[in-house]
Amino acid sequence: MWLLDVNVPRKLTAFLRESGIAAATAESRGWNHLTNGELVEAAATARFTCILTRDRQFGESAARVLRRSPQFSVVLITIPQLRGPEFLNEFRRAWQRDPIRPLAGTLVCWPPG
Repeated sequence: MWLLDVNVPRKLTAFLRESGIAAATAESRGWNHLTNGELVEAAATARFTCILTRDRQFGESAARVLRRSPQFSVVLITIPQLRGPEFLNEFRRAWQRDPIRPLAGTLVCWPPG
């Protein structure tokens, strides 16, 4: 299951589910107050396999937890800041070109390029 950080539009969960990926938001789990490292730790403990974020500092603060949770991955979404519907459209286009492929124990920047 994938977790969306608080800075990723909640409506993305519907698209991921349509794509066959179980997804939830940090907000829906009551985790919107956690720091980046705490969020990764909570998600890994709850058996999430991946967190999607737009926070460029996330990987640095989560690196310690990633070493302890080698099954977990952080995906940094590098799509520029856009309003909700525009972001979702850009996400869909990027997904069609190259879907997200989390790599356990690492920070993945997506979309590539």
